[in-house]
Amino acid sequence: MTTLSYAHGTGGSPLTADTIGAHLARTAARRPDGEALVDLASGRRWSYAELDADVTRLARALLARGVAKGDRVGVWAVNCPEWVLVQYATARIGAVLVTINPAYRAHELAYVLDQAGIGLLFASVAHKSSDYRALVARVRAERTASLTAVHFGDQEWTELLGRTVPDEELTAREAELSCDDPVNIQYTSGTTGFPKGATLTHHNILNNGRSVGETLGYTERDRICLPVPFYHCFGMVMGNLAAVSHGACVVLPGPSFEPAATLEAVQRERCTSLYGVPTMFIAELDLPDFAGYDLSSLRTGIMAGSSCPVEVMKRVVTEMNMAEVSICYGMTETSPVSTQTRRDDDLERRTGTVGRVLPHLEVKVVDPDTGTTVPRGVPGELCTRGYSVMRGYWDEPERTAEVIDPARWMHTGDLAVLREDGYVQIVGRIKDVIIRGGENVYPREIEEFLHAHPKIADVQVVGVPDERYGEEILACVIPHDPADPPALEELSAYCADRLAHYKVPRRLEILDAFPMTVSGKVRKVELRETYGRR
Repeated sequence: MTTLSYAHGTGGSPLTADTIGAHLARTAARRPDGEALVDLASGRRWSYAELDADVTRLARALLARGVAKGDRVGVWAVNCPEWVLVQYATARIGAVLVTINPAYRAHELAYVLDQAGIGLLFASVAHKSSDYRALVARVRAERTASLTAVHFGDQEWTELLGRTVPDEELTAREAELSCDDPVNIQYTSGTTGFPKGATLTHHNILNNGRSVGETLGYTERDRICLPVPFYHCFGMVMGNLAAVSHGACVVLPGPSFEPAATLEAVQRERCTSLYGVPTMFIAELDLPDFAGYDLSSLRTGIMAGSSCPVEVMKRVVTEMNMAEVSICYGMTETSPVSTQTRRDDDLERRTGTVGRVLPHLEVKVVDPDTGTTVPRGVPGELCTRGYSVMRGYWDEPERTAEVIDPARWMHTGDLAVLREDGYVQIVGRIKDVIIRGGENVYPREIEEFLHAHPKIADVQVVGVPDERYGEEILACVIPHDPADPPALEELSAYCADRLAHYKVPRRLEILDAFPMTVSGKVRKVELRETYGRR
């Protein structure tokens, strides 16, 4: 009898009905002297008692400022301890934190401010080439709605922290809160059109971070190196909330990703876990002095955002001492993780799949045209359902209905196979499938194959228009040595007799870097648009 492509997660701890603020308070009460947060850039450290006290101080200041339950508060900043304080303080008072990509410019910032209705914005002062103060001033001058900006570490920040209200006022506000209240709006990457604001609740993200941490085996002894951004679920949920729910410590190597600073943080702070997207791990492994770092304290970590090349995973496991490294799969709209590899999974499951469904969640694979569940082993669209599915896109019910069906299944847009052993393989995006001369070509298969080429550090495969075949295959390659990139003839010879002829790339572009979304995914649509016209 045919087994359908459906699975539900069992085991794990029961879901919690805590709000995020209450959960932090529980951890602080249980582990007051345990280290909670380390910021290497400034040299500052917080115990859990100190973190909870500073969060309480900021929560009272926000109440004194007049922030009401449900008000949207923006944060547009690089990684820093103040970001963490704002995350927990807004949750304590029932505000909705809108996390904004610090790479956004004035036009993009203005869109988010208006779409979410943000009246109070926390922001960095400056970072690298970004002058956030000047950009905020420009946006304020062009808006009709009022906006108060508080720049971290500046006079406005100091003045805000000088405000307060009595204990009773904060206690009364917390008594009004429910775990089902919205607590976070995260704007999706916007690969097409304007980005959408995925609206997430305390219940969504607290339970997801807790489940991810439990699957990694986190305890109070773990120290998590976080070079990934807070403005995305990878940092604030899989990082901060996973740590708080297990009493672990978060270590910030710097305001933004730098491979050397990341490995230095692991070495100095004896981190046990390291996060990153594949391109981050590739950059760390490619450091000329990589072998000189002491990474013996590592045991685990997360690689997510895009598919992990087999050769990269092998090096992470063996050369970075991350024998229990985990692959996580999901999307912002699902808080974010739906499937995850387990600590004892072999290399094949860790590189060939994105793991099994997490506890308390369901997944199924359906025919994209009919919506019927396909047999196991047959490709189709991956859908997920459960506590992690967002409430919807902020103030956009029509766009919400396009992805969440009446039975509350979130349609991911990813093509997947659910194997007989319950593990999920992502074979591509529905929109990324290349149809060459009537043959369906899945880019992931070709990318995995080309990753083993000695001259290739990273590769993305896309379809571009072709008069004869409808679409032709383009390989966009980042070489190990920019002075010695592979030639198209070399790739053709490398593929000969090992890939079907219709899967062999007919075009090649050598790049320094790929265009990326905020969640670490390569913007393939941009690659198609840029190089498809050539």
